Amino acid sequence: MCELFAISSSSPTEVSFSLDEFSKHGGLTNHHRHGWGIAYYEKNTARIIKEASQASNSACLNFVKNYSIQSQIIMSHIRYATQGEVSFRNTQPFSRELAARQHVFSHNGDLHNFIDDPKYRNNRFQPMGNTDSELAFCYLMHKMAEIWGKKSIPKLPQRQQVFIEFANEMQTLGLANFIYSDSDYVFIYSDKRIIKDKHGQESILPGLHVLKRECDIDIFDTHIKGLQMAKKQAQSVVLISSVPLNEENWAPLEDGESIVLKAGQIIAV
Repeated sequence: MCELFAISSSSPTEVSFSLDEFSKHGGLTNHHRHGWGIAYYEKNTARIIKEASQASNSACLNFVKNYSIQSQIIMSHIRYATQGEVSFRNTQPFSRELAARQHVFSHNGDLHNFIDDPKYRNNRFQPMGNTDSELAFCYLMHKMAEIWGKKSIPKLPQRQQVFIEFANEMQTLGLANFIYSDSDYVFIYSDKRIIKDKHGQESILPGLHVLKRECDIDIFDTHIKGLQMAKKQAQSVVLISSVPLNEENWAPLEDGESIVLKAGQIIAV
């Protein structure tokens, strides 16, 4: 399966990644050869860097490691393709514009009998690739446009309701772990992960994990391999990951649980 990761922090933070190191935590390094992507928010826009190839020996990822970018919201996705060919257009995170802001989305899972169902298609938001994940994002944006199209900015409860109703519907179609941001908030929905061993035996694991920290300077340089955060002062940080990244107290999210993050805090459950 794919792997998801996100950071919400109380102030802009310089972050550099080693995605190969991240994938080792899940024991699935060799499977994550189908693409990777990272999104960094700056106010209402996002810089997205991605490739449709494995992260190891990537000159582009070396740039990401060496050129730290400041952001309060960062999202990352490492792809293991289950639907759609291995190509740049099918590489996550995906993004769309709505109400003069960039919305960004990542999905871990597999939705069945979904792509060919016309009820999930709309004229405004259409997929450029052929994955279930991008089509799900377009469907979510279609639903969000109903509340964002009004003159006033929708309140958090409105946005959260649309997101949860969407995620609950997707969960009926298959595995549905989502990270979505509208530049104000980060919305998380956890389903589950199904892992097969070499004998084909399945294990069902939590879909996402959360870690909240009040960070001292450079604490993650030594505590999480593959992640470096250059900070000038202590701050609040919330980390979301498909698998725990160290020995700290990562809390597994329950099947169907949703949370909302803003500025390094969990503000809604």
